[in-house]
Amino acid sequence: MATPPRHPRGAPRPAAQQALTEAELDELEQRLDALPAPFEPLDVSALDGFLCGVLLQPRRVPEAAWLPHVTDADGRRLPPSVDAGRLLALVRRRHTELDAAIQARQWFDPWVFELEGDDASPSEAVVGWVAGFATAMEFFPQLMALDAQALREPLALLYRHLDADDLEDADDLLEEIESLEPPADLAEAVEDLVKATLLLADVSRPLSAAPRRRGPG
Repeated sequence: MATPPRHPRGAPRPAAQQALTEAELDELEQRLDALPAPFEPLDVSALDGFLCGVLLQPRRVPEAAWLPHVTDADGRRLPPSVDAGRLLALVRRRHTELDAAIQARQWFDPWVFELEGDDASPSEAVVGWVAGFATAMEFFPQLMALDAQALREPLALLYRHLDADDLEDADDLLEEIESLEPPADLAEAVEDLVKATLLLADVSRPLSAAPRRRGPG
């Protein structure tokens, strides 16, 4: 599996917030891929965007509501015969890590991977992540009911990677998307995922005294 871009981090995190290692990320991918039919699990990139979408809701989404969508996009629950304990433990760790980063308005490394081929566009690399975020909005739409003007810029940064035909009744959002310059490269596209996430957090999870955001540098 390709290695996601890495960016410098600050001080070491508490153990509960330690990022998954490359080996653990590979294990998570393998365990998701191994789930039996007819279940349709999210891939790791879509999973990451989905978790961010869940965490950006103005009211905390109970684990029992969001966790089934990890192992099946439609939320069908796994039968007791499927041992998903280790898989779900890895997902919970990523959820905790992202929650802490969003709360502190700190940089995090989205699970986005470079595609093979020189002609692959940045949008092609990040669209899975954005699709996962959109899945969270489908099942947990409370964020989308907040201040539309405040949401427009960060949502445009994300949804510009989707097909315009998939954005229904979104004329204002499409207008905002058309005003944006496309990302120059994958690094910029990934940075915009984080930027959009933290801007949305300012709307849905406001801080009384917002700390200065730490960038990727």
